[in-house]
Amino acid sequence: MTLPRILLTGKNGQVGFELQRALAPLGEVVAVGTADCDLADADAIRALMQRVQPQLVVNPAAYTAVDKAESDADKARAVNAVAPGVLGEEASRLGASVIHYSTDYVYDGSKDGLYTESDPVSPQSVYGQTKLDGERALQAVTPRHVILRTSWVVGAHGGNFAKTMLRLAGDRDELKVVADQFGAPTSASLIADVTAHIARQMLRDGADGFPFGVYHLAAAGETSWHAYAQYVIGEAIGIGKALKATPERVLPIPASSYPTPARRPQNSRLDTHKLRQTFGLHLPHWQEGVKHILQQIL
Repeated sequence: MTLPRILLTGKNGQVGFELQRALAPLGEVVAVGTADCDLADADAIRALMQRVQPQLVVNPAAYTAVDKAESDADKARAVNAVAPGVLGEEASRLGASVIHYSTDYVYDGSKDGLYTESDPVSPQSVYGQTKLDGERALQAVTPRHVILRTSWVVGAHGGNFAKTMLRLAGDRDELKVVADQFGAPTSASLIADVTAHIARQMLRDGADGFPFGVYHLAAAGETSWHAYAQYVIGEAIGIGKALKATPERVLPIPASSYPTPARRPQNSRLDTHKLRQTFGLHLPHWQEGVKHILQQIL
């Protein structure tokens, strides 16, 4: 039996790092990073696809510096908006499928409840717009795609909000954190494990009858950045980490007090019913994932 070949981009990112582990049992994983293929270079992508000849492409690689993207729009557009379409074109030629990742930033964050996949999109930043353009570029060239919109990604590998809070709490007696933006911290390992579940079904079923499309993937529950920071610091202290700032010394502030070049959605809460129903999945509470990551990094 010939094992399927899976091309994985962004191998050094939070999600890509976990995907190397999660996809390994499914076939031969060819994992690449920026040094192996510059996703801002369409010709390099085409050459990579022709060389690897994958049955499945998994693309977590992205330009994720949200604020920097406001002044570096061309690079963000090349990686986030153009590259997914090039990968999709080449996948279509090879008869391959694509799993691609997007973001809550495709929404404006003004909705009161959870965002569903069919809600209107309205990005408020260069990052959000280029990620939406990437979704559309992929959708335009192949029907054999799964797009997973996720939010507030956190992992043991790479930089993220939780690690930043731990570093700052080690240096300062008091922190001020935005308290009026809401979402669910979603662990990179959960994203990778769900991806592997979907990929296994995709490789087994082929194109016939597989439920391709857009899905929301986020941990259960919800919190604010402020409450998230308090939880991280409290858990770290409970594990035995010496920190200057305690949870009580994490003070809530409005987003308006902390202006950034890119606008962030006030509401990043994603409805995951479609994903759970379609693939028969349980998505654990965000605290479980964060607790597991803290045990790893501490």
